[in-house]
Amino acid sequence: MPTIVVEVMPKAELLDPQGKAVAGALARIGKGQFTAVRLGKRFELTVDGPIDDATRAAVEEIANDILSNSVIEDVVGIHYPEAGA
Repeated sequence: MPTIVVEVMPKAELLDPQGKAVAGALARIGKGQFTAVRLGKRFELTVDGPIDDATRAAVEEIANDILSNSVIEDVVGIHYPEAGA
């Protein structure tokens, strides 16, 4: 069964306190070359059957309406398995 991956990130203009905390931790352990970190979310949707245009439309709707909060987040990627994979 194919798996579709949806990636959601905080809007670029918003602060990311979790990312800031991770960046601070990296600096404390001597990994200061990484000056910024942004944390997002990854969702994996397993599909029963082939991925057709209706499935793609449904995934886009789900990504925008359910998996992300459009006020503070952007859907930055929807990745479909390669044909024949």
